[in-house]
Amino acid sequence: MTTATTAASTDNLQLIRESARDFADTYIRPHVLDWDEAQHFPAELFHRMGAYGFMGVLVPEEYSGTGLGYQEYITVIEEIAKVCGAVGLSVAAHNSLCTNHILQFANEEQKLRYLPKLASGEWIGAWGLTEPNTGSDAMRMQCVAEKDGDHYVLNGTKNWITHGKSGNVAVVIARTGDLLDSRGMTAFVVERGTPGFGAGKKENKLGMRASETAEMVFDHCRVHESQILGKIGEGFIQAMKILDGGRISIAALSLGIAKGAYEASVKYAKERQQFGQPIANFQGIGFKLADMAVKIEAAELLTRRAGELKDQGEKSTKIAAMAKYYASEIAVQIATDAVQIHGGYGYTKDFPVEKFYRDAKLCTIGEGTSEIQKLVISREVLKEQ
Repeated sequence: MTTATTAASTDNLQLIRESARDFADTYIRPHVLDWDEAQHFPAELFHRMGAYGFMGVLVPEEYSGTGLGYQEYITVIEEIAKVCGAVGLSVAAHNSLCTNHILQFANEEQKLRYLPKLASGEWIGAWGLTEPNTGSDAMRMQCVAEKDGDHYVLNGTKNWITHGKSGNVAVVIARTGDLLDSRGMTAFVVERGTPGFGAGKKENKLGMRASETAEMVFDHCRVHESQILGKIGEGFIQAMKILDGGRISIAALSLGIAKGAYEASVKYAKERQQFGQPIANFQGIGFKLADMAVKIEAAELLTRRAGELKDQGEKSTKIAAMAKYYASEIAVQIATDAVQIHGGYGYTKDFPVEKFYRDAKLCTIGEGTSEIQKLVISREVLKEQ
């Protein structure tokens, strides 16, 4: 890459950062506390995001997307999450899971049907892999799709689904073969309004409360075989590939939350006076800020490296898992220290670190727990030796 190309890319990234930052300050920040308290999923906000290109960052322009890469995508998620992790989570799930699954594995007819609506923000996407008894152990899924002529009949429940109630369309992984067979699952695109496709319980969560998490219920839901993504039996394999990109999304989300908590802490430490001086002057506080800064820098380097591999079309499984694992864990640590720096005020809703503290924990759980990331990393490391 030439110096001129690098400069152009940097300038473009800065413009995207400023656009995402301005959007978050204008349309998200004034409502963060109200949405969190009410557990309100602001669907209208995501329709507005479509006009800014944030709902189809990775989608080519021919399908009404922005046609950008993972560096730009990481930047968008990070800037939004610095203001509200819940909104950042929903943007990440829409882009990297539902929309990206269709982009990567749909045929041309399916792409033309769904991608423009998703990329424009007209439709909000959901992605269904997890079930009540199968989180990390996805190959034991109980949601089945049985062939009936030129249709498949879906029965079962998916849970912990972002936009499980409000999503206009969902990519759903269902079992079409034997239990524990990695080639016994298939991905379907199911539109809201299809008979037999309903919403179940909406979760009452610790954090990320403005990002809707709900069950998707399938009760003799008939889906035409034209709604299959790829081939029969490829669903699990497709899902694992999609999760590589999803882990980068959660790393970026974690990075944004960590930066938001850090920036709030620096501001507070400079303003808060104790013993006649700003608390930032005290070594106990200064060292906490130093540790925060180091962790953020390391997390960003890992996350950007994972994005670089994706943009180059190279395998990113190990680095994406590393980025997701490290960034999510340090987000929790930084949010915890941010509350400590704020003292009693950090435990109240008057300051943003209380919400960063609650939101951060989800990042160590969603799209593969920290323990699963270590399992993925260790397997990849052993393959290399």
